[in-house]
Amino acid sequence: MAQQAVHPATPDFPILVIGAGQSGLSAGYHLRRHGLVPGQDFLIVDHAPGPGGAWQFRWPSLTLSTVNRIHDLPGMSFAEHTDPGAAGAEVPAATAVPRYYQRYEEHFELRVRRPVSVRVVCDRSGDDGLLHAETDRAGTLRVRGLINGTGTWEHPFVPHYRGAETFAGRQLHTRDYRDPAEFAGQHVVVVGGGISAVQLLDEISRVTGTTWVTRSEPAFREAPFDVDAGSRAVAIVEDRVRRGLPPGSVVSVTGLPLDDRLRAARDRGVLRRRPMFDHIEPDGVRWGDGSFQAAQVILWATGFRSALDHLAPLRLRGPGGGISMNGALATRVAVDPRIHLIGYGPSASTIGANRAGRAAVAELTGYLGLPRGALHE
Repeated sequence: MAQQAVHPATPDFPILVIGAGQSGLSAGYHLRRHGLVPGQDFLIVDHAPGPGGAWQFRWPSLTLSTVNRIHDLPGMSFAEHTDPGAAGAEVPAATAVPRYYQRYEEHFELRVRRPVSVRVVCDRSGDDGLLHAETDRAGTLRVRGLINGTGTWEHPFVPHYRGAETFAGRQLHTRDYRDPAEFAGQHVVVVGGGISAVQLLDEISRVTGTTWVTRSEPAFREAPFDVDAGSRAVAIVEDRVRRGLPPGSVVSVTGLPLDDRLRAARDRGVLRRRPMFDHIEPDGVRWGDGSFQAAQVILWATGFRSALDHLAPLRLRGPGGGISMNGALATRVAVDPRIHLIGYGPSASTIGANRAGRAAVAELTGYLGLPRGALHE
């Protein structure tokens, strides 16, 4: 039996869930299944103005027909709660998914409090034995346990290259992208080897000239991404976080899925990758061999990092640069079992977040000594 935490002080809420994306909503569902009451035994806070997690901020051209897949939240089918005819249609994911999340929150009465941003979480175990989460709109919340589901959208990563500050054109990140038409007549350098990079490269190349650069040679996957392939990918990422290493890129494990759209882009010559340039100049980029590409736009499709800055005072990171995780699905922080991270490491995928939500709730409630339904018998 897991050792239970001892907390003599009275918390504002036994458990705080930060983030109401796939991870946070999954955790909320399983907390309710455990018999805990939203807004009383646990609180979900979210910084965004409305439901939908990061989906509400996606670019308009990302539709239900082009997105990889929308996985169901536990207990409610996406297809059954999507307007008839929307599945597979040119419906923006930024519209359909937030609508689904809103219905989910309402159906399970999760009582998400928003917009509330958690600025910092501090360990007061030497004082009252509680974690103190300082927020912008809800004051300081004292809690016994924390499930963090903040994802990565708020932490875009742009690598530094010499001369970037001198570039006379426009630089933007994936999260700033809206529509390919805005680049018409301009040469766009797309940087990055992930799924978003090749999707945006394909779109932009239809309206203007592009150059694709990546740090390493992209690996395309012709075979379908089946359950076995998914399990192998998750196992590799899980092994890294259990050893305290940064999770690493999903694409580095799975490869890029070569679907019909990308095959067509390859046939058009769009997927001719160049290695990373050496530096940036005011009117373009230059490689180490002296070759040069004039450009008016650099699109950094270089991914995201876990948005965990608010947890920095807890000193969760180890010497390997990552956070050492344990537990059934590697959601529990090894140095502090009061804290679970969902959407970090092997649970970063949408389907992984569902399974991780259930495991995290089971382990955290067990550690805190919250028997199923015991608070309200």
